[in-house]
Amino acid sequence: MSTLQNTSSSIIFLLTGVPGLEDFHTWISIPFCLLYITALSGNSMILFAIVTQPSLHKLMYYFLSMLSTTDLGLSISTLITMLGVFWFNAREISFNACSSQMFFIQLFTVMESSVLLAMAFDRFVAISNPLRYASILTDLKIAQIGVAIITRGTLILTPMVALLKRLSYCRSHVLHHSYCFHPDVMKLSCTDTRVNSAIGLTALITTAGVDLIFIG
Repeated sequence: MSTLQNTSSSIIFLLTGVPGLEDFHTWISIPFCLLYITALSGNSMILFAIVTQPSLHKLMYYFLSMLSTTDLGLSISTLITMLGVFWFNAREISFNACSSQMFFIQLFTVMESSVLLAMAFDRFVAISNPLRYASILTDLKIAQIGVAIITRGTLILTPMVALLKRLSYCRSHVLHHSYCFHPDVMKLSCTDTRVNSAIGLTALITTAGVDLIFIG
């Protein structure tokens, strides 16, 4: 560990499975693998059904396909490193790879929250103004909502992840998860992380916090 340099481009983080149960990682991986198979196959079947069945080409199912897509993205974002740790003890991950994984995990989480908000708005319009429902939520409007969801997550999360690059990591490089998690990486820094904490908290409040209020 002492040979690792402090510059972010050369840092190698070490992922962790279940501390103290390293000998049982193969067995522990079985339920995780089954969960991944269930998530991937279930959401893929939903998308396939919506795409191939013309009767499902309706606004509500468009939102459902968005939700399935975010679930697929979130599962795939953690799948490789988690099963890599459990099956092959592949614990090393570079800073750039860690940052990319962290960004996509957070992005799909924010997108899922945003899609749930859009689905809540869809039901609100359908119930409160049913006669104008089709004119308010047109196909163009749904496409604009989809673009807005992706843009919102990207703009909010890019600074949060990019600011990690300015930090120095002179402490332990061992992460406490089987994937890269923003607070976990930030805690390993030996420099001031108040700006990073503020940005992370702001991102959380302006995404999940705001969405939860409006969904309610």
